[in-house]
Amino acid sequence: MTDADPTPFYAAHIFVCTNRRQEGHPRGCCAAAGSEKLRDYMKARAKELKVARIRVNSAGCLDRCEFGPAMVIYPEGVWYRPKTVEDVEEILQVHVIGGGRVPRLMLTEKDVPPPKG
Repeated sequence: MTDADPTPFYAAHIFVCTNRRQEGHPRGCCAAAGSEKLRDYMKARAKELKVARIRVNSAGCLDRCEFGPAMVIYPEGVWYRPKTVEDVEEILQVHVIGGGRVPRLMLTEKDVPPPKG
């Protein structure tokens, strides 16, 4: 961030992949893995907890399909792969509210999709 950059509008901007691919696609898809339910839970729970200055958005394909459901939190650029609402709750409490990380759910540079054929 430079002196010319405005203050970020959101303290956390969370993108949850809700992309749909045809059934049986070799890469899978986040929507089929339950990402819409997880996004809806995170939005409702953040509102219930009155977490200020965050936005939970649907995203198109984030290109981490094999590891989905995929989500990324900015401004940090930390990627997660939650499978359950309990995982989302932990990400919300530890990362978004607490400023920490949930390493067991993180996608890292080691999580590389197979080459596209």
